[in-house]
Amino acid sequence: MRALVITGPGHAEVQDVPPPDAVPGEVVVDVGRAGICGTDVEFFTGEMQYLHDGHATYPMRIGHEWMGVVSAIGDGVDPAWLGRRVTGDTMLGCGVCRRCRTGFQHVCVDRSEIGIRRGRPGALAEQLAVPARALHALPDTVDDAAGALVEPAGNAFRAVQAAALEPGDRVLVTGAGTIGLLCAMFARAGGADVHLLGRSPRSLDFARSLGFEHVWTDDALPELPWDAVIDASTAPELPAKAVELVEPGKRVVYIGLSGSPSLLDTRMLVLGDVTAVGILSASPCLEGTIRAFAHDQVDPRPLVAATVALDDLPAVLAGERPAGSGPGPKFHVAI
Repeated sequence: MRALVITGPGHAEVQDVPPPDAVPGEVVVDVGRAGICGTDVEFFTGEMQYLHDGHATYPMRIGHEWMGVVSAIGDGVDPAWLGRRVTGDTMLGCGVCRRCRTGFQHVCVDRSEIGIRRGRPGALAEQLAVPARALHALPDTVDDAAGALVEPAGNAFRAVQAAALEPGDRVLVTGAGTIGLLCAMFARAGGADVHLLGRSPRSLDFARSLGFEHVWTDDALPELPWDAVIDASTAPELPAKAVELVEPGKRVVYIGLSGSPSLLDTRMLVLGDVTAVGILSASPCLEGTIRAFAHDQVDPRPLVAATVALDDLPAVLAGERPAGSGPGPKFHVAI
């Protein structure tokens, strides 16, 4: 079968690789749609921290945002999965440690991650092997594009949940990329007064096109009481700024990661009685995200700028925007 393989920093190509087998407890999925994100780009450039920590090595097969149809099942798998449209969890815990047994498999120290960690092949390929325990069925009301956005949206869903917003609360989302916009969408669906802080004129204009009226740059940000701040940026200075901005007794949520360490004065947390929450993984909220999509509470599909072929991916990873691309931040691959 054909799959995208990153062979080293700045080098990716589509190769013929052996197709996966449906081993016991797992299924094979015929991938229909897959997305690329900032993590994938960092693997392509060589900047991704997992490469330096030894959690990932070249050559590697990326892709953790996907949907498809189960085409084969291994021993011990419920036959009802066969032929179903699915997406799946990225984080695959060991299943036996304390964290896995208490619902925190997404932070299992021995976890693998599809297309990311410990050599688990990703979904930018014609087929993907997935443990059946990681599968989530997609209803017909969630089309292929939305299905491949469940994973990133699940991260945003969790971030908004962690902000503990009430209808009418004012929330500032810092970062107007895919995750920031999805956070803004979920917060708006819950009745919050949503404000976005960003830098790129193109991303800010796109946010306005999605109906967000309160879109700011740093020098224009109004002095308002913020009931929550969700940092979905990659700027190392914004985690500290979030604590400065949020109202005492309220919450800051961190879902973005900078390329260098962020410094945070914990005295401000204590003296402001501020709750700070870090979010890793969509795992606990995948089902909730699917329901939100199925019931039209949030429509993520405008975020997709273009849907390309597998052979177009090396250029997209290198930063090229295909001709005719829309203004959104996300690219999908139809396989």
